[in-house]
Amino acid sequence: MADFFDALNEKHIAMIAAQPVFFVATAAAEGRINLSPKGYDAFRILSPTRVAYLDLGGSGNETHAHLAVEQADAGRITLMFCNFQQPALILRMYGRGRAVLPQDADWEGIASHFTLLPGTRQIFDITVESVQSSCGWGVPFMTLEGERETLKKAHGQSDPDAWITKMAKRTRSIDGLPTRATDRYIAGE
Repeated sequence: MADFFDALNEKHIAMIAAQPVFFVATAAAEGRINLSPKGYDAFRILSPTRVAYLDLGGSGNETHAHLAVEQADAGRITLMFCNFQQPALILRMYGRGRAVLPQDADWEGIASHFTLLPGTRQIFDITVESVQSSCGWGVPFMTLEGERETLKKAHGQSDPDAWITKMAKRTRSIDGLPTRATDRYIAGE
């Protein structure tokens, strides 16, 4: 049975803090639905109705494209956390998001909540409109063996100028929707 909430509560926040992975889903009116797993220490709860996550350059930029598309219901995003331990629980946050890039005026304010990682491309700032919890009884028990360091390592070894040039060419999603490219390389802290 699902329960709905207007905001995150202490139980939700504690469950989120214990999870090493979360999932992000977005969609434009047409084209593919994007569903991505996210790891690292990249998620922050800014308030009971505002969350953010750090995004590194990867294979695409679908979330950015879907959140920026000009349509009546632009910015829709769903985040999902599964508790792989006890108690069984699935938590979804439904809201509206936007990409904040290093060149944006509000970058410093939101970036101050994170330890920036090599290859940081943007931070997604999300207003939580609704929270849903459900049983999670079908989710298996799992333990974390460790994080994959490959993405951070690859970005950390990049030539900054070549990285910026590469990112500057990524201005379209898989379905051809526009994205904004970051204008700087972040080596991490």
